[in-house]
Formats: sequence, C-alpha cells, structure tokens
Amino acid sequence: MSESLRVALYARVSTEDQAAEGYSLDAQLEMLRSYGEAQLDPSWTIQNEYVDDGYSGRNDKRPAYNEMMQNIEKWDAVAVIKMDRIHRNSRNFMGMMDLLRKNEKEFISSTESLDTGTALGRFVVDMIQRLAQLESEQIGERTKFGMREKAESSKGEVMGFTPPFGYQIKEGELTDNEEEFLIVKNIFAMYLKGMTVREICYSLNNNGTLTRRSNTWNKYNLRNILHNPVYTGYMRWDDLLIGHNASPAVTKNDFDDIQRTMASKNRAYAKSA
Repeated sequence: MSESLRVALYARVSTEDQAAEGYSLDAQLEMLRSYGEAQLDPSWTIQNEYVDDGYSGRNDKRPAYNEMMQNIEKWDAVAVIKMDRIHRNSRNFMGMMDLLRKNEKEFISSTESLDTGTALGRFVVDMIQRLAQLESEQIGERTKFGMREKAESSKGEVMGFTPPFGYQIKEGELTDNEEEFLIVKNIFAMYLKGMTVREICYSLNNNGTLTRRSNTWNKYNLRNILHNPVYTGYMRWDDLLIGHNASPAVTKNDFDDIQRTMASKNRAYAKSA
C-alpha cells in the first residue's frame, strides 16, 4: 500500500449557491470526509479544511482559498465536491491546474469522479483545458471581427489609435497638431528634394527641433514618419486603410514615390553589404 495522501479539503458557498443547490458548507465537508474515509490506496490524511463562506467562485479573491494555495507545500492534493466549488471561471481553473501540475499536486472532485492522480482524471482535465482554450480563442475571434466591422464602417473615428507626430486626438477624431504638423510637412519636402535621411536628421537637430518626447531625431524615428500612410490621409488598422479627417502632409503620389526610392536604396545597400 502506498503512503498516505495529505489532502486539503476546500468548501465554498455563496448565498445564491446555497439557495439554488442546497450545498451548505457543513454538507460539503461531511461529503468530503466520507469520501476520504473510503479511500484505501492511498489512504487520506486530511491536512486542513479551508472554508470560504459567502464568496463568489468567479474570481480567486477568497481568503481561505488563498491561504490554502499559500500552504501548497503542506498538502499533496486538494479535494472539492464539485469543480465549481473552487472555480466558476474556466481560465482561473486552468491557471490553478497549471500551478498544481508544476508543484506535482493532485486535484480531486468527489461527486464528479475526477482525480488527476489517475490517467482518466488527467484526460478529463486536458479536455477541459482544450475547451477553455477554444472558448478563449472564439472570444478573441469575435472581438476582432467586431472591431473590423467597426473599422470598415468608421468615418474618421479613432479606434485604439495613438496619434503619430503631427497629429492629436480631439473628441474621438484625428486632428492636426499645428506645430508638429509643420515639421512633418518639412520632413517630406526635404526628402522629396533629394536630401538623405541622415541629412534631414542633421538639419532638424541642428535647428533644435525635437520629437514629441523631446528626443533628437535619428534614422529610426524619421523613417517611421516617411513610411506611415497616416500622413496621406489614411489610418491603418489590420489590413485596412481608413480615411481620416485630419490634413494630409503629403500627396499619395509623392508618398508612393518616397516608398519606391527608400526601397531601392535598401536593395542597393543590401547588394553592397
């Protein structure tokens, strides 16, 4: 016969749970004690009984639950009468299961015959985890689909958009930041006149012109401006270009010419390297 299994009993009830299901704290503990007495290989040794009275299972902000998890080294398994007694949120449940797995602890649900000390129990938990992952991914897909629909129907409204240098957000719309906007127009004009990125940086820094965060200009923040289609009158969201109501700093034809010029310079540099 194997060594005794040190088990932490956990019981939880909220007013709604008790009224709906009749699982009082005393009833839960008594069921767990009886279940434990029937276990022979390995036999149970009850390490402690943790009770949360009047706490929701939809979050883990429960004093007895947190105390139990802080004492994780003192027990080998946690036992509940039903999975929803310890968590009603699938993500929190799987987070707990990951923690138990890392600490080589077991989870037991007496009325659901779920014991991660057995192959069948581990299989069931794995299926639960996959279903929770599926639920999470489906929520993400629905959220992205909703945002795309909103983006496609937007009329200049800003959605989760940080305004680039030259613009600001007022009343949910992109508008000009006059001081910065003049600098942006000058940057595009200098490049179209044939100045290199390095020469433009030198000119701006030499005149004391700084970025929004009061940094000097370099090839990275300058190229971000020269590559950004927002300056032609469009915001990018995913693979969509959405028109905005702020002033364009460069025409689309000039912007496209700039992209071709920069791409050809990059190819020439790559060949020479």
